[in-house]
Amino acid sequence: MQLGIVGLGRMGANIGRRLMRAGHEIVGFDASADAVKALEGARPAADLSALVEALKPPRAVWVMLPAGRITEETIAHLGQLLCPGDTVIDGGNTFYKDDIRRAKALASRQITYIDCGTSGGVWGLERGYCMMIGGDKKAVERLDPLFAALAPGAGTAEKTKGREGRDPRVEQGYMHCGPAGSGHFVKMVHNGIEYGLMQAYAEGFDVLRGKNSPDLPEDQRFQLDLTDIAEVWRRGSVISSWLLDLTAGALAQSPNLENFGNKVADSGEGRWTIDAAVEEAVAVPVLAASLFARFSSRMEKNFGNQLLSAMRHAFGGHKEGEIKPLSKQSSE
Repeated sequence: MQLGIVGLGRMGANIGRRLMRAGHEIVGFDASADAVKALEGARPAADLSALVEALKPPRAVWVMLPAGRITEETIAHLGQLLCPGDTVIDGGNTFYKDDIRRAKALASRQITYIDCGTSGGVWGLERGYCMMIGGDKKAVERLDPLFAALAPGAGTAEKTKGREGRDPRVEQGYMHCGPAGSGHFVKMVHNGIEYGLMQAYAEGFDVLRGKNSPDLPEDQRFQLDLTDIAEVWRRGSVISSWLLDLTAGALAQSPNLENFGNKVADSGEGRWTIDAAVEEAVAVPVLAASLFARFSSRMEKNFGNQLLSAMRHAFGGHKEGEIKPLSKQSSE
């Protein structure tokens, strides 16, 4: 199949590469000419108009840009260029209520809109992307070959008992969640949970590290090897996970995490998850506490915050910098 990709950064370019490996044709556009040139094998486009012209109807254009104004303006521009029957896919971390609004606006021009919550970060090219998809069912089914190629596949995970007769796509790592907005809503909660998991690991390792504190009785102090603890927990422990794999890797490379700062950004989805919980009157004390811990990281220095920073860098390539106020569109 053909797919246009707008935004050839870390994830957008690797999405294109993974699709081309599977035999799909990519037309790519990015504001950076170097980024377009770096996506070897793709057909380059000089601008959005050229990208649309290079695609055969019914067209599909995947937008993979930083959340916010640039994504909003790009999708609005595509809405003027595309034709009835075409589809726009937003693969970033847009606020789900904005998806609902965009879908309605594009529907007035008979253009379908798909919101695709995409998890996989900088590892997606090799591991594949877990996708949570919202939007028109027929459009999602038409583009299934693309989603199937991007998905990680069943891998070595054991089959879950009792799933007979259910949607087989889920076992391949992608899911049609429902109407417009539902995909990004599921991804939003996914990222809220991620905050909680990361915070739990960070606090636990901080406790382990602190066991050698001079404030403790001498016979109660332990000099614990955090690098080896992370490694042993990866192997058969009930708390094993990909995040723990990344933690083990970060500690193996830098046991004291001297390359990582203390300030940990929050980039939207944690806040939005708490907002949704308030709207639904659902108690989420762990998720709320993990968000507030990120706020406090900008004032307090401890090893746990450095480990949070290391995990964010490991899965998403994030580099902690200046903390800025957030809009309703962001990206973890």
